[in-house]
Amino acid sequence: MPEDGTSAENDATPVAAQHLTVLAFDFGLKRIGVAVGNTLLKQAQPLSIVSAATNDGKFAEIAALMASWQPGLCVVGVPVHPDGAEHEMTQRCRRFANQLHGRYGVAIALIDERYTSAVLVQRRGEHVDAQAAALILQQYFDGN
Repeated sequence: MPEDGTSAENDATPVAAQHLTVLAFDFGLKRIGVAVGNTLLKQAQPLSIVSAATNDGKFAEIAALMASWQPGLCVVGVPVHPDGAEHEMTQRCRRFANQLHGRYGVAIALIDERYTSAVLVQRRGEHVDAQAAALILQQYFDGN
């Protein structure tokens, strides 16, 4: 590998720009929507819903997803009021993101999710949480 941090195959591609699997989370007290994508295609797909009754159960489900997908990055939606002011769920989502980082050592990106619910308000069904996570992830990809 060259000393400048590029790969040998394509000297224009920095090693830091390698393609990563990304998991996104739409945190809720009852359910956590999960989506997956990668930094090559930059297309988010709903994956699953974590809905265990206890925190330990939720993190057991998340641990299985982390082991299966081995993400290089996790994106967590952070809700705020329309004017940008924080509320109780804002802090809960930040705490959840910190727990993901602490438990799994994965990089975290926080994304403003204030308008994702408005997009999904007409949709119904059990997969809406995973769809919300996909919207959060797509918003991340579109901004990066």
